[in-house]
Amino acid sequence: MNILITSGGTSEKIDRVRSITNHSTGRLGKIIAETFLDKGDQVTLVTTPKAVRPAAHPNLTIVQIENVAELLESLKPLVHTHDVLIHAMAVSDYTPVYMTGLEAVAASPDMTEFLNKTNSESKISSQDDVQVLFLKKTPKVISLVKKWNPAIRLIGFKLLVNVTKEELLKTARDSLIKNQAEIIVANDLTEISNHGHRAYLVGKDTVTQAQSKEEIAQLLCLHIHNT
Repeated sequence: MNILITSGGTSEKIDRVRSITNHSTGRLGKIIAETFLDKGDQVTLVTTPKAVRPAAHPNLTIVQIENVAELLESLKPLVHTHDVLIHAMAVSDYTPVYMTGLEAVAASPDMTEFLNKTNSESKISSQDDVQVLFLKKTPKVISLVKKWNPAIRLIGFKLLVNVTKEELLKTARDSLIKNQAEIIVANDLTEISNHGHRAYLVGKDTVTQAQSKEEIAQLLCLHIHNT
């Protein structure tokens, strides 16, 4: 079986020396990839420069991306050549448009003008005490997958912070339906640590609880191979 996995966290450049990113390590994606490799599957791992990754393996292909634009460019053709996509990557919700000093923004009668500007400097000046960073929303990659290839089997992930179990499961079910996924792995950041990773694998009519990254990977592998 051809398994496509995304992992790690994207990074969006502000200028050539600064970026906005997240804290995803890619460890869960690495473990998932290793679990499928152990089953003899062909695995393509789309990941980021700082994310951890499996050791070299004859059945493993690594595709490295940095930002959402590169993810979209790489992922679109890959979904047509794989049976399953396990989309575990932490994708940036916003990307920088323009950064400038607070005084320039305060003097503008219409702040939307900054959305049409771009920074030309390799390194934006740090002389201002306060800088204003304008961001624009990035595309929701998971929502595009089934449009690209309706036949691919899709596993998605949802991360919330310090919510009730009921809210977490409801959000996962909404994502399941909206994105036509088979399973959404629902996580709460407060239940993820070096010692454990509680998650709920939310299917159409089922909810299965896992207590570790290894258990998440094993449950996903069982589901893919047995259904």
